[in-house]
Amino acid sequence: MNFIWSKVCNKPRLCFSSITAAAPLCRLLHIGQQASLTKAFSSRDVELFAELTGDTNPLHLDPTYASTTSFETPIVHGVLINGLISAVLGTKMPGRGCVFLYQEIRFPAPLYIGEEVLAEAEVRKIKMSFAFIAVTCSVKDKVVMEGEVMVMMPEEQQQKG
Repeated sequence: MNFIWSKVCNKPRLCFSSITAAAPLCRLLHIGQQASLTKAFSSRDVELFAELTGDTNPLHLDPTYASTTSFETPIVHGVLINGLISAVLGTKMPGRGCVFLYQEIRFPAPLYIGEEVLAEAEVRKIKMSFAFIAVTCSVKDKVVMEGEVMVMMPEEQQQKG
């Protein structure tokens, strides 16, 4: 067996490969690793989500109704906000092939239509083929969603014995 030094996430890691030059067998995900994306949801995004899911709560769709609430204007569905976390996990970290298994989330403040939200994820723990990730969605200093998720990493990112 050859020892090969490879750079993964700008950190040298010792990886094992077979004499037949198989791909390095090292974990590509590490504790502290982060990924993010930003998005501003439009009224049309919220309407399409309502059509797809059947969640036609007027708090999200009707400005007249929303004006009678403490929110005063329509707010984005919480689960639509959570979809940004799914996008971060499925496209950036761990990325393609990961499976979202569990989540515990809270919505401490509303996200209003048109506000640019930053969705962030940070790896807190890795155990066997599972990554435990802290997630947050915020608008400037206002947290609109936070929690923890567990994903099963794609096989190519799992530690090999």
